[in-house]
Amino acid sequence: MASSAPSSRLSAAMETTSQWDFSQDIPSDIVVQVGDATFQLHKFVLAAKSGYIRRKVMESESANLSCIDLSDVPIGAEVFERVAKFCYGVNFEISLRNVAALRCAAEYLQMTEEYCRGNLAARTEEFINQAAVKTLPGAVALLRSCEGPLLPMAESLQVVQLSVDAISLKSCNESNRPTRSPPNWWAGELAALSPTSLQMILIAMKSRGADPKYLAAAVVVYAEKFLPHLLHPSAGASAPAGGNDRTRQRSLLESVVSVLLPDCDAPLPVGFIFYLLRAAIFLEASEGCRRELEQRASACLDQATVADLLTITLDYAGERVVDLENARRIVAGFAEREAGGGGGAVYKGDSGATCCSPAAQKVARTIDSFVGKIASDEELSVSKFTGIAGALPKSARRFDDDLYRAVDIYLKAHPGLDEIEREKASSVIDPLKLSYDARLHASQNKRLPLQVVLHALYYDQLKQRSGMEDEATAVAVAPGAALGRDNGLKADVSLIRENEALRSELARMKMYVSELHRGGGMGGQGSGVKARSKKTMFFSSVSRTLGKLNPFKQGSKDTSNMDDGVVVDVTKPRRRRFSLS
Repeated sequence: MASSAPSSRLSAAMETTSQWDFSQDIPSDIVVQVGDATFQLHKFVLAAKSGYIRRKVMESESANLSCIDLSDVPIGAEVFERVAKFCYGVNFEISLRNVAALRCAAEYLQMTEEYCRGNLAARTEEFINQAAVKTLPGAVALLRSCEGPLLPMAESLQVVQLSVDAISLKSCNESNRPTRSPPNWWAGELAALSPTSLQMILIAMKSRGADPKYLAAAVVVYAEKFLPHLLHPSAGASAPAGGNDRTRQRSLLESVVSVLLPDCDAPLPVGFIFYLLRAAIFLEASEGCRRELEQRASACLDQATVADLLTITLDYAGERVVDLENARRIVAGFAEREAGGGGGAVYKGDSGATCCSPAAQKVARTIDSFVGKIASDEELSVSKFTGIAGALPKSARRFDDDLYRAVDIYLKAHPGLDEIEREKASSVIDPLKLSYDARLHASQNKRLPLQVVLHALYYDQLKQRSGMEDEATAVAVAPGAALGRDNGLKADVSLIRENEALRSELARMKMYVSELHRGGGMGGQGSGVKARSKKTMFFSSVSRTLGKLNPFKQGSKDTSNMDDGVVVDVTKPRRRRFSLS
């Protein structure tokens, strides 16, 4: 048997094989072409066991058929060499690596029991059923050998389905009752498969009732094996590789994401999702890949930590903010999910007050801490800061102390902001939701815009007055404690409404003061009064206007027209309940 140069190694292997069934002196009369390799063989030997070659010889118009091309058969020259050895009666080994290809070759060449007893098709079937699928590693090796060009033919012969059934059954058994150490060794075996094969296994395991946590564990082990430098936390010091390696990693990552089962079927660890998303961002994965991971991150955002959000925000060195848009979309997705009925972010409590779900409150605390971490970044713009800080509705927070702290850090780290920018950065805070200590700090904070300071001061005064009245009411109705609590809750609701009205009144007051400055005073007054109005300080104008709005004005002296430095004896007002209209 001779061969061409590409198949010299194959022909040499056949020439050194012992126990030929015929004399080497008989010249070959047919050439079989398999890709770049050629095999010079004998018609009668091949036709004795192959119905395909027998039919080709009989149907040939030429009496001397000298060549058969099998390049279209996805078996390769190495596998066909074993087929030829089988036809010539030469011993060779059937293994997990080649049995699927031999089974496909036997089917294509029609090497069945119809033409020869104990033919190649029956021998390979017996090996698959009696050896290959008896163990989990064997079934995995069999399925892996079917991947690639051989897959369509292996699927038609049910080799793939047989492997999938065996792997899913044994994986479920091992996950419930491990026979080796570590307990998840079976997940490591599955990591040898392609993403498509892994997806088939996961679906089969789900149909068998496998615990979702085991399905998620298989995905995590699989991804960590192929993308260790991108998913392991210690990889934060180095960026992803470039060139062809980067392209390969991107393709593999997109394949892993494409096979993920829905969250309800296999909820993945939160940190793992964020690391996958970080890898997708830095590898510049497809839009669909990143959106899929963002949606999964939104679904479990109430379980995320500040470190998880920093993972997708900072660069690989963890030194500066790279992109906040992904984090903003994740938070916005969570808010939409809650508002749409997924978690009931906002609802009415028994007292009628607006409340928020525990998940929304937890996310709000996480976001406030996260914003505080990135607020000191000098390159962080106002729009990006407010975009992530205001991504959640204000109703999701019961208190704004953490958010106020983040705003203060941002204003301190960006002293060059103008008044409008400082107002925009502070707009995410609701002064009515600040604690007493936070309001006290805000009233003395020179970095805050004037409007926020006024809100904090005025609400603090109103809160103190209301607290005194509530205390007196509680003492008066001590025998009816339950009724007192109900009245207190109603008073809180009324106070919130009054505060909202007060905020609107303050906004109108600010516009009124601005008009006074532009107009130079009231039109009906003389020139002397106009000149005096132009010289009036801004805070004096505010004080006079507040005096008109102040519900505690009666019983106290009006100090709006007094000069600075003059000591005034202010009479303490009598305790009574007032309302703002």
